[in-house]
Amino acid sequence: MRTPRGRVRKWKHMREVGEEERKARAALTRIVEPGDETVGRWLRRTTPVQLVQSLVGEREMPTGVSEEKFEGLRLRATRLDVVNKPAEDLAAVAALGGRFVCPGDDEWPQQLEDLEDGRPIGLWVRGRANLRLWALRSVAVVGSRACTEYGAHMAATLGASLADRGWTVVSGAAYGVDGAAHRGALAAEGATVAVLASGVDHAYPRGHTELIGRVAEQGLVVAELPPGDHPTRSRFILRNRLIAALTRGTVVVEAELRSGSLVTARRAAGLGRFIMGVPGPVTSGLSAGVHQLLRGEAVVVTNAAEIIELVGSIGDLAPAQRGPVLARDLLDPVASRVLEAVPARGGTDLRRLARDSGMAEEVTQGKLFELQSLGFVQRGGAVWELARMSTVASTARQGGP
Repeated sequence: MRTPRGRVRKWKHMREVGEEERKARAALTRIVEPGDETVGRWLRRTTPVQLVQSLVGEREMPTGVSEEKFEGLRLRATRLDVVNKPAEDLAAVAALGGRFVCPGDDEWPQQLEDLEDGRPIGLWVRGRANLRLWALRSVAVVGSRACTEYGAHMAATLGASLADRGWTVVSGAAYGVDGAAHRGALAAEGATVAVLASGVDHAYPRGHTELIGRVAEQGLVVAELPPGDHPTRSRFILRNRLIAALTRGTVVVEAELRSGSLVTARRAAGLGRFIMGVPGPVTSGLSAGVHQLLRGEAVVVTNAAEIIELVGSIGDLAPAQRGPVLARDLLDPVASRVLEAVPARGGTDLRRLARDSGMAEEVTQGKLFELQSLGFVQRGGAVWELARMSTVASTARQGGP
């Protein structure tokens, strides 16, 4: 697989993460804000254990590190009991039936490496399923918190349909579109992942406490922040990059021109993922952001089959959309021309029908008898006219009166 910058991604060899490294990474999730690329660069030159030791004064500051940045993190680290607090956090998530997944673990989703220095230090995961396996066939469904009934209906329908087809539905557990997508997947008894901007034991928004609990039982709840931590505005934005990186593509259902959902979609595009949008009324401000995406790099989707056609394997094609087949569509070209020559109102004789259709009288007469047997026309003496059952269709065809 190629990254958006054209380099071939090199999968890291899976290794066993030691207890000391796991505790160090757990400690860093309390010290470092999600997506801190400066710390990400440091961790490519030093180990998590050594970095924590430097922050609490047990080792010298790593070389090539900004002193101002380092002192800011050291201030946060001094408030942390690095001996006991990481173990308490690991025990707290274990009590919820969860775990702390680190880079190098078998469960670590390798597509998160696309975030490069901004990849998570580790992920707190609540639920029984394997995050890496679920993320392999996953789609993000995001959108407005203040969505319309149409937006909630579309999100729930997409969530249920994707889950029913064996795809994992990933969203942020927020009000509106996020919650509807999760509920749709849960109703289909499918897979869904809620990515939080808080700890996995801190339900936010509070009104979705029950929903997040159901997701934890049937699916997975994931967070970069340790147990008990709370969300902030910046953490919501940083959380969106995780949703974008985990999934094969992002679907936006209703979003205003200024929306966090658009941030998720554009981050997904920057990571080489598919971005899709569900169109809405052009008069709705809640669809204005989606329509802006659709004028650019996003693709229109209206159902799960169209989404899977984009993000799925070769051959996962959505069925062609066709209108209903009418009886007159099955007529041969000559019969269609004769039928077109029959006036919408009143009748006419064989000679005029032959002239108007451009056919010989014998051919025209044969086709008229054929059309009569099919119920399209009827005869009264020498006059041919449309049968009652086809008058309306013929009038619409010829433009009406």
